Amino acid sequence: MASTRDRIAVTGIRVRANHGVFDFEREQGQEFVIDVEVAVDLAAAASGDELARTVHYGELAVAVARAVERDPVDLIETVAERVAVVVLGFEGVEEATVTVHKPQAPIEVPFDDVAVTVVRSRA
Repeated sequence: MASTRDRIAVTGIRVRANHGVFDFEREQGQEFVIDVEVAVDLAAAASGDELARTVHYGELAVAVARAVERDPVDLIETVAERVAVVVLGFEGVEEATVTVHKPQAPIEVPFDDVAVTVVRSRA
């Protein structure tokens, strides 16, 4: 069981995708920014200095980007759930915290960001 104190985070993964409820979002697409944090026991990797005993954050980032780029959906909540499933598929990951930012969301008032966060654990 992973120590929930051990974490790997990859933040600011930028992906152009066509998610949204409006036709123009599906047609034109926009940038989504993804932050991922995983709970994984890092003791074995650190003590043996072995990449194979941890989560390769480069591979994690690519898998996240590919999950976001896939078939368009209406809600960023759905995108976050999809990413969490992919991240939990990495060996050793016990918990995933995924935040999907939609900084260009179609909102009529000035804003900095819109984001949803999901926290999922292995069953």
